Amino acid sequence: MSFASNLKQLPKISHLTALQLLDATGAVVATVENKPGQTGSLAVYNHLAQLYGAITVDAARKGLELYAEHTEEARSQPGKHPHIDRLLDMLRNPAEATTLRVKHQFALDD
Repeated sequence: MSFASNLKQLPKISHLTALQLLDATGAVVATVENKPGQTGSLAVYNHLAQLYGAITVDAARKGLELYAEHTEEARSQPGKHPHIDRLLDMLRNPAEATTLRVKHQFALDD
């Protein structure tokens, strides 16, 4: 399936403004925002957090499947898709990959 098809099957994210990825020390290593160019990644990372409880090596494998055609593009053009690059990096050396905790940032009702 394509990335667009996969996105349609993921949980909605309208309640999120962003999510932060935290390393073992609690430091923020990345933020994925609910804005153009990152909304798809926010949906993917949110789904992975729901399924796996964190961004683990297994979550990275699943995430790369969900990114579909964009995964190959990221492999051939490092840096173009940093949120995919992060998952690829985890799989390059799974024994040393750091599990990333996910901290959701919720939209406030007006």
